[in-house]
Amino acid sequence: MSEPSIASRRTYDNRARQEKAAQTRKRIVAAGSELVHDFDSWNWRDLTFRAVAERAGVGERTVYRHFPTERHLHDAVMQRLESEAGISYEDVDLTNIGDVTGRVFASLQRFSVRKSVEAPQDPTFVGVDVRRREALTRAVSAAAPGWSAAEQQVTAGLLDVLWNVPSYERLVGEWDIEGTDATRAIAWVMAKVVAAIEDDAPPPA
Repeated sequence: MSEPSIASRRTYDNRARQEKAAQTRKRIVAAGSELVHDFDSWNWRDLTFRAVAERAGVGERTVYRHFPTERHLHDAVMQRLESEAGISYEDVDLTNIGDVTGRVFASLQRFSVRKSVEAPQDPTFVGVDVRRREALTRAVSAAAPGWSAAEQQVTAGLLDVLWNVPSYERLVGEWDIEGTDATRAIAWVMAKVVAAIEDDAPPPA
């Protein structure tokens, strides 16, 4: 029997190296996903090359070979998390946006993460936040006395999310919407919630 040719051995070696590299990359991304699951916030500053390398059991240089920057590493980890949750933003339309949103929020329940935006700690702002929530709770309870406590709480919470400054800032900063237009848009959505109250159409709770 003749010996394998040099070309065939090279092809085999290249294929073996490629498979090994692919497995190493998967291990690195999996390690990043495991780390994120342990974080107590969505701040990924601790998702570093060193931390991922230690969790994956490889050297930092190995991580660098697969991901030239931490941004590339973070993107790969996020893609894995989205895949685990069955999320595909490319397929989103108005007929499935509710289902996709539900999967996004359901995926958060698998993490130790509690918040992505730090709440203000200044007592003045904390006091304003408490007063706003109390006012919304009173208003909804008075307008929908026949609703359950859970339905009233969900509705008041929805209004609070819309009223909150980060909602306005995201429309202005990320969507490049003029401040006055952003304000009118938020008021428009809030009016839809109010209309649901007036129509006695409580949210699922």
